[in-house]
Amino acid sequence: MPETPQSLLFSSYTLRGITFPNRIVISPMQMYKTGPDGLATLWHFQHLAKYAIGGAGTVMTEALIVDPVGRNTYGDCGIWSDNHIAPLRDIVDFLHGENTVAAAQLHHAGPKASRQRPWEGLGPLGDAEAALGETPWQPLSSTDSRTIDGWLQPRMMTPDEIKTLVEDYGKAAARVVEAGFDLIDIHAAHGYLLHSFLSPVANSRNDEYGGDITGRMRLVLEIAESVRANLPADKPLFFRLSCVDWRKDLDDRTDGWTIEDSFVLARELHQRGVDLIDCSSGGIRAENSLMDYAKKRKKLARGYQVPHAEAIRNATGIPTMAVGAILDGPQAEAILQAGQADLIAIGREALNDPHWGLHAAQQLGIDPEWKQWPDSYGWWLELRERIGIED
Repeated sequence: MPETPQSLLFSSYTLRGITFPNRIVISPMQMYKTGPDGLATLWHFQHLAKYAIGGAGTVMTEALIVDPVGRNTYGDCGIWSDNHIAPLRDIVDFLHGENTVAAAQLHHAGPKASRQRPWEGLGPLGDAEAALGETPWQPLSSTDSRTIDGWLQPRMMTPDEIKTLVEDYGKAAARVVEAGFDLIDIHAAHGYLLHSFLSPVANSRNDEYGGDITGRMRLVLEIAESVRANLPADKPLFFRLSCVDWRKDLDDRTDGWTIEDSFVLARELHQRGVDLIDCSSGGIRAENSLMDYAKKRKKLARGYQVPHAEAIRNATGIPTMAVGAILDGPQAEAILQAGQADLIAIGREALNDPHWGLHAAQQLGIDPEWKQWPDSYGWWLELRERIGIED
């Protein structure tokens, strides 16, 4: 995709040895479409392939689970064994064939594991699911406190289990590299396992992995080191954070993770080879981050997460990726032009419009002649526009 000087959204961007053809990144989105083996299928292939055709410079997998105990549901994609490599490599090969950066996210659901798929209720697995062969399992967390009343009670991880987890992330990173991915994003947001260690709302441990911010950061910093050690020097490493817990907004508590905590963590991550902070928020005591947000807000504001990316970028000088209700090309362009972020992540809007990137180029006047579209699409669409359609 050619660079266009008048547009930052459609300019290239380089981190380490990877040059992103534009600033559009398809954000990880769980599909819950595998079997219990966690193998990617043709569903996942078509789901990710269409975004490369649709103009995104980077396409990221849904969160790949590093340990079966860390699955959200029985439908999660895995990276806990070598068996997961081959179907993911097929996806990578297609993305590369479309000159698209292939990205993978690593994840452990922690206290939110052993759940129903969202359209089945999103609550904990129970007798009804067990009768259908989806038996509940024991979730793990920083402590033994529930995320939500009525959910399965997690078990507090032991120091030995934490050591094994750090190794599992390193092994998962090595598998991602073998599959051919260009970068890794580590999910440490939304109340899942790594966030449960970071946030004082969830972490009441009194050992070296709890207490003050230094103890609560220890696990994620060890995981960053483990992943970086298994990732070639020319491949970037991203880290997704819930930059704030929203506790003050939600219930007037001030004991949650704050943006100032994120400044401290971002600097520590950067020292360990993390190249970009993927900026989200919320989720520490809710089914997911949007339901957390919905407790006191009726509607999402456009770009509601963007201020977190801007704050971290300004305070630390570390590149950031903006997410959250970024709906069209002009909005994304304005975020970049204002210096609020370096990359733009698109999620639900891409579900609604898989050609979001191509449409953004037309909205910004970058591609009036349909040249960025695949040749086999573009000539049809340009011809129809040239002929015109009567009202």
